Amino acid sequence: MSFELGGSGDQPALDFEDRTYTYAELDRAIDRWILEHGPGTPAYDASTLPVPDALICVCAAVRQGTAVIVEDPTARPDRSVIPPSAFLLVATSGSTGRPRPLARTAASWVDSFPAFTAITGIDATDHVLITGPLHATMHLFGAVHALWRGACVTDDPSRATVVHAVPAVLRDVVRKAPKLRTAIVAGTALDDGARAVADGIDIVEYYGAAELSLVAARRVPEPLRLLDGVDADIRDGLLYVRSPYSVIGLPEWFGVGDLAELGDNGELTVRGRGESAINVGGTTVVAEDVERILETLDGVAAAAVVGSPHSVLGETVTAVVELDGTAEIGEIRSRARRTLTKEALPRRWVPIESMPRTASGKVARGRVRDWLA
Repeated sequence: MSFELGGSGDQPALDFEDRTYTYAELDRAIDRWILEHGPGTPAYDASTLPVPDALICVCAAVRQGTAVIVEDPTARPDRSVIPPSAFLLVATSGSTGRPRPLARTAASWVDSFPAFTAITGIDATDHVLITGPLHATMHLFGAVHALWRGACVTDDPSRATVVHAVPAVLRDVVRKAPKLRTAIVAGTALDDGARAVADGIDIVEYYGAAELSLVAARRVPEPLRLLDGVDADIRDGLLYVRSPYSVIGLPEWFGVGDLAELGDNGELTVRGRGESAINVGGTTVVAEDVERILETLDGVAAAAVVGSPHSVLGETVTAVVELDGTAEIGEIRSRARRTLTKEALPRRWVPIESMPRTASGKVARGRVRDWLA
């Protein structure tokens, strides 16, 4: 399947950073980009461009058959070679370490667009709100898909009918977006607080990875299911995926590193990163499970949970918490004690003013762990 803009003429295509383009204007801007930068360029670089220019650059790359780099300019990975078939050069988020370079073909994204459209319902009448930088691939994917559908990509919540956001950002966006009908969440698991804030809005949650793109999706409260064409296997509790949407050079079966369970009809339950499984006296505590519970407690704005060595138990739970100013750490501990099991209850509590996050809004657990070391 090839990529073509889904709109034409005077249909709105971009309304971003006080710049507007119709689809006719966007189409001409893409052609101008190709003329100005020449067909011989080995790779365009959209990493430092404003979002409208970056999207023009990306569309020019796919039209021209040229690779395009969309990376965090402050944390570029080492990249020694560009595969001949590459369209998009991106990187992992760096949530558990230094970003790694990735390369994907245009088809590895575009071929998934019909399935993504079917579950999200995005059409040409929508204004799709992008809430993060394009080097976070969930936002770039959302923007490119919107242009493929003929929708308008925007940063104006007041006009948005659809939003792409991590759950933490969704909490803030909903009150600013009166026309919102669909919220598409990814990056981290949807928590009860974000779900409650978005009450009355259709919520689509998808699970994926930078290496794989989409793996599974659902309309809340339905169960998460594998996308058509995607296979999964559980090995020693960890998820392995075989997908037509994976990046170049990935093994046929890719170990995602997440603890998961696979049910009937492709139902998938993801419990969290395998490396964040904390062994407390023989009991496995999943860090993400504890974080989700802590973030429902009054007074907690965000939480990161890691394991700390213990001479008897092997490990215990340490919680780094960003408080919202309405409660002291002692009150939080008391509330947690009434909610968490003995093994999952943090032994060490570390209040922090601002939680370190990746560009996509996920907690940067690797940086938290390094900071505590």
